[in-house]
Amino acid sequence: MASHILPNLLLLLALSVSRSAAGSATSPYLRPPPRETLSTPLPDDADGTTPQQVHISMVGMNRVRVTWITEDDAPATVDYGLQEGKYGESSTGSTLTYSFSALYTSGKIHEVVIGPLDPDSVYYYRCSGNPAREFSFKTPPASLPIKFVVIGDLGQTGWTNSTLNHISRSNYDILLLPGDLSYADLNQPSWDSYARLVEPLASSRPWMVTEGNHEIETIPLIESTPFKPYNARYHMPYEESTSPSNLFYSFDAGGGAVHVLMLGSYTDFDASSDQLKWLQADLAKLDRSKTKWLFALIHAPWYNSNKAHQGDGEDMREAMEETLYAARVDAVFAGHVHAYERFVVQAPVYNSKKNQCGPLHITIGDGGNREGLANKYIDPQPSISLFREASFGHGQLQVANGTHALWSWHRNDDDEAVVVDSVWISSLLSNPACHKKN
Repeated sequence: MASHILPNLLLLLALSVSRSAAGSATSPYLRPPPRETLSTPLPDDADGTTPQQVHISMVGMNRVRVTWITEDDAPATVDYGLQEGKYGESSTGSTLTYSFSALYTSGKIHEVVIGPLDPDSVYYYRCSGNPAREFSFKTPPASLPIKFVVIGDLGQTGWTNSTLNHISRSNYDILLLPGDLSYADLNQPSWDSYARLVEPLASSRPWMVTEGNHEIETIPLIESTPFKPYNARYHMPYEESTSPSNLFYSFDAGGGAVHVLMLGSYTDFDASSDQLKWLQADLAKLDRSKTKWLFALIHAPWYNSNKAHQGDGEDMREAMEETLYAARVDAVFAGHVHAYERFVVQAPVYNSKKNQCGPLHITIGDGGNREGLANKYIDPQPSISLFREASFGHGQLQVANGTHALWSWHRNDDDEAVVVDSVWISSLLSNPACHKKN
């Protein structure tokens, strides 16, 4: 087992056992006050060809898409190699720009797919041939164990910065973000500021994202195309999973032992929709003798005992839950509600009831957004809700092997990351009762 996972599993074992046996709880924690909204400028020494806003995402299991922006024209090239300052490989990609409401035109958005790459290796790279800035990233491992970080509704505030600092010390492999990235909300320069803020992390590990309601960004009669800035800036590997849209896709990790569904809460999902048809076809291709774990990300939660956003995910749940249940999806992660909540793991949820073959549901819309936290809950706490707390933080999902994974939620507590909820998850495939579709 990888050295960065084993110590955490041992340290959290006692906590996870006691928490899962403790029954439902609403945390009495008193949240700290809000923090300022940040604006991250260009470095003073940057010029029009300096690469900025660099981030990477997976393209298959052995390639990476590098995306960055320059203010002026620059080549869409990435030079890379396994030694610092030595680049034995080079790839060329494409460049685009977008305009928004006639008041904003983006910089030059470059993207290049590089690889094939060795697993679990550190690569050094430079963008547009510019020697002023060298970046590095680590590729995910080609087998289990593997470690994911999960954050939702991130934004760009002082609490966002605290969350990013905690994540930077977690030694994760892949970051998953279920929507609401920048909170630009039509103010396009905020997208630039956000990408500069997250660049130190987003340029060094793959960030896999899906959209939230704050990515829609339309203006009647002026900007009618939803998700225009999001799609231009965050090209996810939808083509590789034969999805017709950047708003929903899937990818594999851990050598194919993990399959992650990135679903769209704000595009069509009914019985006749492209998304549902694609989802059913994507799941039908899986070889479950190799794919031991199935995870899904959405934005609006299907289960929620917070008074905020009640029912926002219900239509999608009614349209898609049966498909995920039949496929034995192990866990569904959502954002949207600015708080943390975990639903019972001993008997996960399906069709609003406990069901041993239903997925674990977790809401984690607490990355640090400027709108603040949702601290009003339904009382009494529903029996299917095990733990809930309104504070900022992030989650870690450590998939140890084909049958067990450790989930932990880390609260931002006066700039310290404190584990306040954790639980071992057994894969549904390891439960004989779930081998039949019941």
